[in-house]
Amino acid sequence: MIDRFRQAYREEARELLTELESALLELDRNREDREVVGRAFRALHTIKGSGAMFGFDAIAGFAHNLETAFDRLRNGELTATSDLINLSLAAGDQIRVMLEQEDGGKAADPACSQQILAELQKLTHDATSSPADTHPVKDPAAAREAVGHTWRIHFRPAPGILLQGTNPGLLFRELRDLGELKMTLDTSAIPPLAEIEAEHCYLAWDMVLTTTAPEAAIRDVFIFVEDEGELRIEAAAAEEPDAATLPADGRRPGAPPVPGKVRETVATPATSSLRVSTSKIDELVNLVGQLVTVQARLSEVAGRHQDPDLTEVSEAVDRVTASLRDNSMNIRMLPLRATFERFRRLVHDLGADLHKEVNFTVEGADTELDKTVIDQLNDPLVHLIRNSMDHGIEPPEARLAAGKSPTGTIHLSARHAGASVLIQVTDDGKGLDVEAVRARATEKGLIEPGARLSESETLSLIFTAGFSTARELSGVSGRGVGMDVVRRNIEALRGSVEIASRPGAGLTATLRLPLTLAIIDGLLVRVGAEHFVLPLADSRECVELTRRDIQENHGKHLANVRGEIVPYIRLREYFGIAGQHPEREQIMVVDTDYSQYGFVVDQVLGDHQTVIKNLGRLYRNVQEVSGATLLGNGTVALILDPNRLVQSILQAASQRRGSAGRESRGYRLDSLPPKNKEDKTDGTQGSEQQV
Repeated sequence: MIDRFRQAYREEARELLTELESALLELDRNREDREVVGRAFRALHTIKGSGAMFGFDAIAGFAHNLETAFDRLRNGELTATSDLINLSLAAGDQIRVMLEQEDGGKAADPACSQQILAELQKLTHDATSSPADTHPVKDPAAAREAVGHTWRIHFRPAPGILLQGTNPGLLFRELRDLGELKMTLDTSAIPPLAEIEAEHCYLAWDMVLTTTAPEAAIRDVFIFVEDEGELRIEAAAAEEPDAATLPADGRRPGAPPVPGKVRETVATPATSSLRVSTSKIDELVNLVGQLVTVQARLSEVAGRHQDPDLTEVSEAVDRVTASLRDNSMNIRMLPLRATFERFRRLVHDLGADLHKEVNFTVEGADTELDKTVIDQLNDPLVHLIRNSMDHGIEPPEARLAAGKSPTGTIHLSARHAGASVLIQVTDDGKGLDVEAVRARATEKGLIEPGARLSESETLSLIFTAGFSTARELSGVSGRGVGMDVVRRNIEALRGSVEIASRPGAGLTATLRLPLTLAIIDGLLVRVGAEHFVLPLADSRECVELTRRDIQENHGKHLANVRGEIVPYIRLREYFGIAGQHPEREQIMVVDTDYSQYGFVVDQVLGDHQTVIKNLGRLYRNVQEVSGATLLGNGTVALILDPNRLVQSILQAASQRRGSAGRESRGYRLDSLPPKNKEDKTDGTQGSEQQV
């Protein structure tokens, strides 16, 4: 059990270190914000207190010295300076290394801890602590000798305090370190022996504390338990009796209750939570996926036999399976806040290295995404932010010369878009020089001299392996590996990345990611004997395509959908599926990154809960297919990626631009719309984009 608690502490401490880092970086922008100082203090207080509770004495002692400094900062005895904030960031890094050591990682360097504490002592002018001692330095005798105040304290913890891993004895030890403490034990709430729950706490304590510390320091001892119990703290009069004579309710003997005089916190039911390892959640999702497949098989059998009882059971199982699927997927959804906040430190450190002032802002941090996607999102975002810092944001003098503020801005945002999440990294730097990108691509042989490429096609060249416009290498970027990594990592998540540049005004990188990688709602379609799945969230409507419609359009792959011309792709021809077209086909109109496109199929079979399975390494370069799923009858259906399908066609079109009428895979698209929805047609682009 103690091992489980220690592991829980490690996980909690990592979250608290992220919170500490965020608070410190915010404090660096607003040195007078006492609320932010309080956030940093509470994080350090919890790291110290819980660390001492579960045997992480070195971490607890190290954090105690930092906690003391921030307590003085909170009380106005110290001033927040750049040196103190940077030293605290370094101390947070050292605590993280000490945690990794406890997890079997690289051993933390004690000399680093000593150096940090020595510098902290110089900054805070604290002569009472020694840098050679990383454990709390407390002198209760000195506190008792000093002139102080007397406080009456009544504490009745919530019954479940022990189940949360809190030891009340450690709280009283902290109180004793503040001064002279006298206590009485209240056992009046202990039930009869037959009704006692062994893991519940039925005790209360009445105490008298004489200390020079303020009331805030006393409350800080109970900071993480007072909302789940009963706590009263009141200044005692000079003639106050000993704690031994205090009644259980904390009043003086014979004194009536005084309404409003005693500050009281009443216990309220707390939201219970449970830490579960990700491996167990993944196993649950896999089992749900198997259940979805079995349910699809049951529905197929019920539909074939037309048995009312079997159909009723199938529909009931379908409802339960759908609910279980949604709940299991929600368990894996986490807000992006923790991931986003980590980049504040990256911007802070890079700004110091590059001598640039940059303001980092965040929007939509509460947007939720599958944990498996979040875990693989860090590297792409790091590369994008590093590129913005190094290549995008200009030095202060260059920004002033361009009429800009000397302080640059990097904005990281997230929002939901159907079954996807859009994450954008935007800077207000100099943007990308399209002509420089085109020239560099020609120089490296990526495109032919004089090739006619649109702006979006030119910008997409920066994702080519080894491509970089930087002529000189730096310690941050310029080796041509960052943007290639971004594209490969995002595509591995079945996502896409786009670049939009505003010369002289900045650049925006947009990542489109699926909400989950496990189960999606799909639309099952048939072409001949083959089955495919299209993502339901991007599907707009289904329209009929007859041979007469084809004749009226003179064989061009265009359809009139509610007065709008929509190009379409014949999946039969694209994938080379043998057989004759049926008399009446169906067009699934789908939203893509490029515009609305149609996908022609023989038959639309209906909605399908799709359990995504990887196709394996042999198919890793098949971009148009994002996976496969097992149908109820045991056959395999490929899951199509509409964006990749359209992208492959547009790429083929750009390679053959200038040679009209050529064919690829037995089909031809005419008069395609611009690649991006925001692009404006110049009157010739439509005729040039042909396959």
